[in-house]
Order: sequence, then C-alpha cells, then structure tokens
Amino acid sequence: MKTRGLAFKPINDADHTSGPSPAPKRRRSSRVRHMPRRRVVIDHVAVGVSGLARSRAFYVQALLPLGFSEIGPWRAGAMEISFGLEEADDFTISTAYPTGTPVHVAFAADRREQVDAFHAAAIAAGGRDNGPPGLRSEYGDGYYAAFVLDPDGHNIEAVSQQ
Repeated sequence: MKTRGLAFKPINDADHTSGPSPAPKRRRSSRVRHMPRRRVVIDHVAVGVSGLARSRAFYVQALLPLGFSEIGPWRAGAMEISFGLEEADDFTISTAYPTGTPVHVAFAADRREQVDAFHAAAIAAGGRDNGPPGLRSEYGDGYYAAFVLDPDGHNIEAVSQQ
C-alpha cells in the first residue's frame, strides 16, 4: 500500500514472534551516498540561559581552548552573545529562549589536548564536571571527550575523534 509517496507494509501477525525483531536494514539515499563522510549539517545553535553575563563569562573561558571566541550579539540591543571561529557565529547563548530542559551541545576539538584544556577551563569558569576527559569507546573508536554542566545545567562536551 502506498500513501503520500511512502511505502507501508501491512502488519501480519505471523510476522511477529516473541523474540526481538531484527534491526531494519538501513537504506541510504543516492544523495547521501555521495556526500563526504563528515560534514557540518547544523549551521548554528542558540541555547537559552538564565543569566547572560554569568553564562558569557563561563563560555568565554570554556571555549577558548577550542579556538572559539566571543563574536558578540547578532544585532544591537539583542539579548544574546554569539561564539565561534572568526568567520562564523556557530553557537549562541540567549535569554530570549527558555532554560527549561537542559540540552547537550558537543564542540569539535582538533586534538585531545584541547579536550583536556576545555575541561580544565570550563571547571575553572564555574562549570560542574559531568565526565572527565577520556576515551569513550561506547561512542566509537578514538572518541575522546569531556563533559561539563554549564551554569544552567546544559551538558557541554568537547570531543576529538582522532
């Protein structure tokens, strides 16, 4: 049966057993197949914070080892501060968004030493340890990361996959 261009298989009770179902085969679209293995897919992220000055001080210090610096607000009079590399404001903190449920943001590091330095700087800036620097084999071979909770409880990670 086809509906709106999507294929659906009718459920047949004979297809179901008491054991676990086999994992579905992953199909790759022809568009994805030809893409580079690793590429940026999110242009920027804005995270809600309860105190702009407090969070700004934390992120200025925590992101410095990763090569990120403060870029500033998107526009005059705005309630946000952006951070990133010189040419891009990839990450923004803002009081315009609610702080409800904490989010997880992972920043890429070129080297493991940067992950170590991020963790130390974030702790020194008032962050709370949420996982010291180290290999995380459950995420993949060579996945070296550290986790820190920012002033609002957001789980901030630095990861090197070298």
